[in-house]
Amino acid sequence: MSQVAHVDSQSFPTEVLKSPLPVIVDFYAEWCGPCKMMAPVVDKLAEQMVGKLKVVKLDTDHSSDIASSYQIMGVPTMIIFKNGEVVARNVGYMNEQNMTKFVQMHVE
Repeated sequence: MSQVAHVDSQSFPTEVLKSPLPVIVDFYAEWCGPCKMMAPVVDKLAEQMVGKLKVVKLDTDHSSDIASSYQIMGVPTMIIFKNGEVVARNVGYMNEQNMTKFVQMHVE
């Protein structure tokens, strides 16, 4: 079973902004090819970081209010939140190695 949760406009404040763990949000869209390519990378990251990092996905087409509030102009966009604050952002595809480096800089 995947460790990646799906969030929407209603669950985002609780699951992301109030999370005691750092959270990486995968802002994606169903029609996005690079997003589909990133899905296995995101799943693997979630498995490796259990207890250290929460990994969630947000469909920008279904939760455009949240996407707009974080100025999501392209997908995939990865944003890391700590204590409800944005600490890192990456736009575009990342392979497993680059994703791991991106996350490790912000997770103890």
